[in-house]
Amino acid sequence: MIIPETLKKASKLFPYKEGVVCGERRFTYQEFTNRVFRLAHCLTRLGIKKGDKVAVLHPNCHYFLEAYYGISLIGAISVPINYRLSPGEISFILKDSEAKILIVDPIFQKTIEGLRGETSQIENLIWTGDEKIPKEARNLNYEELILQSKGEPFPEIPMDGEDLAQIYYTSGTTGRPKGVMLTHKNVMTHALGTIAEIHLTDRDVWIHVAPLFHLADAWATWAITWVGGTHVMVREFDPKVVLETIQKEKVTLTNLIPTMLNLMVNHPEVGRFDYSSLRVLLSGGAPIAPEVVRKIIETFKCDYIQTYGMTETSPYLTLSILKNHLRTLPPEEQLKIKSKTGREFIAVELKVVNDKGEEVKKDEKEVGEIIVKGDIVTRGYWKLPEETEKTIKDGWLYTGDLAVIDEEGYVTIVDRKKDMILTGGENVYSTEVENVLYMHPSILECAVIGVPDPKWGEAVKGVVVLKPGHKATEEEIIRFCKERMAHYKAPKSIDFMDALPRTGSGKIHKKGLKDKYWEGYEKKVH
Repeated sequence: MIIPETLKKASKLFPYKEGVVCGERRFTYQEFTNRVFRLAHCLTRLGIKKGDKVAVLHPNCHYFLEAYYGISLIGAISVPINYRLSPGEISFILKDSEAKILIVDPIFQKTIEGLRGETSQIENLIWTGDEKIPKEARNLNYEELILQSKGEPFPEIPMDGEDLAQIYYTSGTTGRPKGVMLTHKNVMTHALGTIAEIHLTDRDVWIHVAPLFHLADAWATWAITWVGGTHVMVREFDPKVVLETIQKEKVTLTNLIPTMLNLMVNHPEVGRFDYSSLRVLLSGGAPIAPEVVRKIIETFKCDYIQTYGMTETSPYLTLSILKNHLRTLPPEEQLKIKSKTGREFIAVELKVVNDKGEEVKKDEKEVGEIIVKGDIVTRGYWKLPEETEKTIKDGWLYTGDLAVIDEEGYVTIVDRKKDMILTGGENVYSTEVENVLYMHPSILECAVIGVPDPKWGEAVKGVVVLKPGHKATEEEIIRFCKERMAHYKAPKSIDFMDALPRTGSGKIHKKGLKDKYWEGYEKKVH
């Protein structure tokens, strides 16, 4: 199985069905496929061949979907770039991936101009939109190029599932960005698994809200197309715009980052819109507090599934879908299960193991590391064989995520290995503390980190954002936590912020917060 087969299926079975909605532009699958063919012919004319890299620096847009398919049609490799990265990080990715062409939105002109001396290996920059672009031989206009290209079917290129399809660069939280290599088999196995798990059909309308450069959303490109569903594009996340678009386009499902869902359910105008088209909302990319899950179900009145995955696994590893016999449980018990990280995804084998490699007890008490294997798991990191060997051992990928597991096989992530707080000899898992903080009626967002402490080694600190118009004191919040959990787990201090830092995918950037406090401590020590 290869990626182009999904578009071939949609254009064959659903040629006149609306396939892509992007602002005022609407394309049937036949029209969309025609544009993809033109792009593929254009890239070939520019010298791109099987195995070459084409990078994409772009907000969510039909251009991004066209690029994913046009690049794969010729057997080339997509390199989606997080546009929130610094110019230096973008330059590193372009060089490291050996990209020959960059498809880019005009809003990034200043970024590209700043990289002029560092992108010499980029043979052409293809600019989307109608804005004027710098006069330079290698600068080309996307629309002009595809109008000059043929819309006839692109000849099939010999390739198979083992061929490399995409390189996604991680955020670099553990050092330099690492390029995760995904094959056509990885991508297609995952797409087929989601179709089976979430029961995707041509009735579905998926809204792309999380960024398409990130697999939290990008996986739906191939799964939704394969079944003939409709793609609705939202250029950037804005809670009100998303709520309006769900009503206008009769969206049936999507996968959002927990911070996005939290801002949506707490938006002052959330009650204005009609969400009756929604059948399920998924969240992924970070743990989510049960209190937020409760609000999601109450607000949108649809099913909810928590997901967990990694770029290295295409991405899903677990889904909190209720087994049939669990649907007879009281609503509160069902909510507890829906709020867990979930049971293993159909296309992967998952274990939770201790330091000796033995599976932990299914008692939701013993903590171990999640390890996985299967056809959705990456073959490794681009040009980093040593990093690959550290992560993949005997066919098992070690995720670095710590979790417990219950007798039904549902896991609950308690922390990243590197984020676990060791205070006074006791292990404290940040997710558990954050779940309690989210129960406080005045807290909109929070993050829990370990900070240096001369007595305890590390102390638990909560960093919170209050809801508009709400007030709360440090003492009140600490007391609230101590009433609901062991005192050593409760925060010893609370800091208030107007907004928490974000990663490029929209997740709360806990490492950035932690680094800030530790750097201050190290300066004092030295």
